[in-house]
Amino acid sequence: MSKSTLGVGIIGVSPVRGWAATAHIPALRALPNYDIRALSAHSAESARAAGEAFGVSAVFSDHEELMTRPDIDVVAVTVKFPHHRELVSAALAAGKAVYCEWPLGRDLDDARAMAALAAEQGVRTVVGLQARQAPAIELVEELLGDGYVGEVLSTTIVGLSVLGDVVGQPNAYMLDKTNGANLLTIAVGHSLDLLNYVLGEFADLSAVSDLRRPLITIEETGEQIVKTAADQIAVIGTLTSGVTASIHIREAVEGGTGFLWEINGTDGTLQITAAAAQPQIFPLTVAGATGGKEPAELAVPVGLIQKRPALARLEGAPAYNVGRAYAAFAADMANGTHTVPDFADAVRPHEVIAAIERSASSGERVKV
Repeated sequence: MSKSTLGVGIIGVSPVRGWAATAHIPALRALPNYDIRALSAHSAESARAAGEAFGVSAVFSDHEELMTRPDIDVVAVTVKFPHHRELVSAALAAGKAVYCEWPLGRDLDDARAMAALAAEQGVRTVVGLQARQAPAIELVEELLGDGYVGEVLSTTIVGLSVLGDVVGQPNAYMLDKTNGANLLTIAVGHSLDLLNYVLGEFADLSAVSDLRRPLITIEETGEQIVKTAADQIAVIGTLTSGVTASIHIREAVEGGTGFLWEINGTDGTLQITAAAAQPQIFPLTVAGATGGKEPAELAVPVGLIQKRPALARLEGAPAYNVGRAYAAFAADMANGTHTVPDFADAVRPHEVIAAIERSASSGERVKV
């Protein structure tokens, strides 16, 4: 695909909230090689409201009508993820390139099926693991490649997802484990993907999953809902390189470290921090220490940030890394390269999540 401007159709747009409005639309509007040409919502009324809010005339309540439009090159699927497989499969069958939010599927079987269908259809895909695109992560990769920490010996992530025992109504569905959108798949999923992307894959692991706070209050109504998804996930394992790795992400607690990822080596240490265990959303800060000194912040080189100058005004916003992913995806489609994670790449973090579930359930260390 070598079109200079790619027509995008977004499925799952609300005029007042949601990830499409917060991230995808600002990101796409900032990039000159994308044009938002159609929107789809769950009802005709919502679709019309979204079209008016975002200045898009082609709006639909039937996603099939959006997908079959000849002026749509890329379909972005931004709905709640229990519906990902159905919508992604339809877009792939229509021969469209697809940007699907993470998690790709409800489970590993879903992810494998979507990756297989994308390969069968021969279309380009990207999955929303956009933390990989953050300039701070590029800096970390450069520092590790230059031997800043020496040989990597161990790595640890500790993070906090949802603070306290109150959630907004739009996120209430995440309390139900069967919906698949929860602490393990989202906060842990994005964190472990980043760890594995930079340092390599898990060879084996042992995990603990627990639900310590089963009653959660809905912010708008005061109603208490029984939570079935775990609020404590702890993982320790060994990477294929021999590095010892651990992750502990928690929610429904009062305060604590938002996000700290430490990489310890023979010659130094790197610390990557953020406000919460959502490294794909929140700005990342890098600090480093060598020679027994205290960690000091390491500035991200201007060149890494200016690589995507069109996105400069979005820096620090949730749309920033999404925009960098879209920019890289357009370059991949034009040049035949592969720099953003596609559906085949998304299968691996789904496999790690499945291994965490097996270990937590059995109490045994498992191969990944």
